Amino acid sequence: MAKLQKSIDKKNALVNATIELVNNNGFHATPMSKIAKMANVSPATIYLYFENKQDLVNQTYVEVKATYTKFVFDTYDENMPIEEGFKMIWQRIADYKFNDCKNAMFLAQCDNTPMIDEVSRQEGIKHLQPLLDLWERGKKEGIIKPISNYILYAYAINPLSFLMISQKRGAIQIENKELEEAYIAAWNSIKVNK
Repeated sequence: MAKLQKSIDKKNALVNATIELVNNNGFHATPMSKIAKMANVSPATIYLYFENKQDLVNQTYVEVKATYTKFVFDTYDENMPIEEGFKMIWQRIADYKFNDCKNAMFLAQCDNTPMIDEVSRQEGIKHLQPLLDLWERGKKEGIIKPISNYILYAYAINPLSFLMISQKRGAIQIENKELEEAYIAAWNSIKVNK
């Protein structure tokens, strides 16, 4: 059992080192040797858990995405009215992005890189299914604009990553007032105007 825990600890150290280094240096300036050094393991140890850097990054992405969406949908009930459900999900996403910046920054970088392969992206999208189902229900009920889920995501969710990065840079301080304004803008961007 101690051997299994040591193995889990090594793999977790590699995942955490990958997140830290990618956030600080980007994907291309994060060689396997730096990841191994930061994780305090030999470079050969990486290959016990991952085929190569691509596999390490993809598995880290899927793992972080699963943790993120577990948090986001933890209090969500699929029977909620559309606006109430969206607001709950949106607020949980905001909570995650502003309170778990390390993992949220990693996901934001993954969303904007060709490093993540399509299989891993599709696995990540599966984790967002409750939000996609809510939007589909909202479209059927005439509450959500009948447009691509990618466009809905771009207008309603992606701005939170921009705000998180802007706050990290010190350009803006996000308080309750700004979050409420951001939510209103997000909801107005996807709801059908009646």
